Amino acid sequence: MRVLVLDTIHGGADLAAALRDAGHETDEVDVYRGRAGIPVEEALVRTYDLVTAPVHLDPDHPLLRRHGPAVSHHEMVQQVLGDRLPHPFVEITGARGKTTTAHALAALLPGPGILHTSTGTYRYPEREVLWKKSITPASLIPAVREAERLGGWLVAEESLGVTGAGDVAVLTSPEDYPVAAGKKSAIAEKCRLLSRARTVVLPDEIDLASGVRAGDLVSFKGEVCRYAGARRAGFTNPLSTLAGYRTPLALAAATACVLGIDPAPLERFSALDGRMAARREGGLLVLDNANSGTNRATTIEAARYARELSGGGTLTLVIGEEARAVCEGFSADEIRRTVAAVNPTATVYVGEGQAAPTLEAGLDAARRITPSGAIVLAVKTWR
Repeated sequence: MRVLVLDTIHGGADLAAALRDAGHETDEVDVYRGRAGIPVEEALVRTYDLVTAPVHLDPDHPLLRRHGPAVSHHEMVQQVLGDRLPHPFVEITGARGKTTTAHALAALLPGPGILHTSTGTYRYPEREVLWKKSITPASLIPAVREAERLGGWLVAEESLGVTGAGDVAVLTSPEDYPVAAGKKSAIAEKCRLLSRARTVVLPDEIDLASGVRAGDLVSFKGEVCRYAGARRAGFTNPLSTLAGYRTPLALAAATACVLGIDPAPLERFSALDGRMAARREGGLLVLDNANSGTNRATTIEAARYARELSGGGTLTLVIGEEARAVCEGFSADEIRRTVAAVNPTATVYVGEGQAAPTLEAGLDAARRITPSGAIVLAVKTWR
């Protein structure tokens, strides 16, 4: 089969290589930079049996008008994976909460396995870092092959949807934002791809015909989580009082119930770096909530939590977006509204054109002006 793969910088190059390994004749086009593969003009005059493109590509791109409709990268990866799959295999997508949900679920699964997230790809139970790549659909291919080689499970974080190859697919949040040159809805694309999965676990705000709502299996009262379908009735974890952890813990517990696994060990689950992790630097509390899902709601929650842990007083907010590294962004307007809601003592802005270009530079600046009290890191960035 002759296949045209669009977008080499968001996993397309890896997908094209996998298709070639499977025996297909493949062309690839770097639709954003024009640096790799063949030129757009050359691809326009060739003929193809199939074109595959990421869900975020403008549907009016000349190559899609000429050769479309396209199969998404997610759907193409499912075809590449075929029947050689690990079990259990859980795919996780959503605007925020993916990484925390993935780590929480991996903490419950027995035996060897692979955890594939934006923080890195890990071999369990050793938690050894194997590599650090993106979470594009194509990045799933080596994670699947490694989990299959181990004879173990796979928990995989994916951007903008799922392949549908897993035993269970999880949506972590209902937030929406425009993609594909503003012509598509991110949540609509995610739900379209989720509808192809065998079993779907959902936050309570989303309804799909094939989905299981986490709230039907899990409930919280303060620090206590109650759940159904397992040997024990509940667990207690102080993180359950934080909105940024309550939903991921609920989704991980509900997914465990669906898989027939007891969620009780989540009582020992601790905060992840960059996700409400608190540390002391002398008389200063640093609350780290800088991650790919940072937004207004999580920043307000982080500030509340930091004030609670530090006893009030001075609070410096380090906020912004590091090098526009994340699809859904942290807009200037949202940042302004967030700062107004938090009402910090001082603010350090991070990003292109700001005084602090990076998260680390922002933290250094905050340390210089905050001798005591708390610093909250709220920079949207890949960690």
